Amino acid sequence: MKKLMPILSTILMILILSNSGCQKKTTEDENQTSGQFTVGVSLLTREHPFYRELEAGMIETAQKENIRLLIDTGEWDLVKHFNHVDNFIVKQVDAIVLCPCDSRGIIPAIDKANEAGVPVFTSDIRAMGGKVVSHIASDNELGGKLAGDYMVKLLNGKGRVAILEEPNTETAIMRVIGFKKALEAFPEIQVVAQLNGGGVRDRGMRVMEDILQSHQQLNGVFAVNDESALGALAAIEAASRKNIFLIGFDAQPEALTAIQNGNIFIADVAQYPRKIAQLTIETIAKYLRGETVPELVPVEVEIIDRSVLEQKSKELRGEYRE
Repeated sequence: MKKLMPILSTILMILILSNSGCQKKTTEDENQTSGQFTVGVSLLTREHPFYRELEAGMIETAQKENIRLLIDTGEWDLVKHFNHVDNFIVKQVDAIVLCPCDSRGIIPAIDKANEAGVPVFTSDIRAMGGKVVSHIASDNELGGKLAGDYMVKLLNGKGRVAILEEPNTETAIMRVIGFKKALEAFPEIQVVAQLNGGGVRDRGMRVMEDILQSHQQLNGVFAVNDESALGALAAIEAASRKNIFLIGFDAQPEALTAIQNGNIFIADVAQYPRKIAQLTIETIAKYLRGETVPELVPVEVEIIDRSVLEQKSKELRGEYRE
């Protein structure tokens, strides 16, 4: 009997492993035959509230559309975006969504997906090349113009302003273009500095510190997103500089609080990540089901100041469900 024990144990282990393998294969087969589309998503980051809401909105809409999502995040690293695309191609996804950190640098990855026959969509940040079926995003040029119009109003058509840009993404580029267009009719408003805030708070703060040291007569600042705007705000407050008007872009909760409670962060351009997410997944679902979809799906934006915030606080803060 003792001699049989090792043999019996081995047989039992084989049966357990065999049964486990069968169960795993059954699960995979169910996924493959369930009729769901699989979509790979490469986000810019999960650090920004905007992108956390964008991801949550995509997941919510995907469940309604019977779509399975594979979500990764690049965290401002172009190589990671490339790796995500390679992985999605290997996994034979039905479509890919990109929110790239570099609108030009991402082009070879899009080309690779195109060659593999995988349709590519962009959300929030447009690519500047490659074949993209549809781009779903805020109307960023309009948002920049709204910010510029508001700055003109604040300065009464005269003053010195700085811009915290992020020149690697088409999204931020269009915001700056729109902002400058609004200033064109006002020659007494001068853009005295236009520097890369990186779209992140710490760099935005450092760049703002440099601008403040170089320009003692600064009147206004436009930052292309709230993270860099909040960095600029910290620098302005630390330097005890007054009479500088700051306008951001996103309308995330911390920025709205700054607008409500302070006198520097005056206005923000509100965009709606949940709406962008919803339209992104719905557009992909339509395409995969054989419908024709537009090349561009713009999402509304609006300017938010303290007076508007008092009227729409619940709606705006509800967009960011922290």
